[in-house]
Amino acid sequence: MDIVHQLGELLAGAIPTALLFLVLVLAYEFLIQGPLTAVLAKRRALTEGAMEEARKAVAAAEAKTQEYAERLRLARAEAYKLRDERMKQWNSERDAALDATRHAAGEKVRQAKAELEAEAKAARAALEAAVADLAGRAVRAVLPAAAGGSR
Repeated sequence: MDIVHQLGELLAGAIPTALLFLVLVLAYEFLIQGPLTAVLAKRRALTEGAMEEARKAVAAAEAKTQEYAERLRLARAEAYKLRDERMKQWNSERDAALDATRHAAGEKVRQAKAELEAEAKAARAALEAAVADLAGRAVRAVLPAAAGGSR
């Protein structure tokens, strides 16, 4: 029985230690573990929220980038279209000016040919008159001498 009595005293002496241990565990749970868990949960929620916001911001930035790229492509296409239209207009103006210049040059060439033909005709007529006059003089010069020598 002595063992039972010693065991009883040991258990009686352990009760305050067990109670103190339970108080310490409860105090740890309420004073440290609970607030720490709440802070960690709050931090995790904030981190996940910030990451989700960052994903949304990245997605929005990519959408804006695509929108800007599309607008830039359209602006470039419009600029090329305007440039092509201007080039066509300038080419048509140049072609019109070249045609007008060719027409004017052709007209001048026709006028010059007409003048040249008129001058050539006048020169032929003058030559023919001069030839006829020279032939008449040559005949008069040769005939009176031939006629005078035989007389």
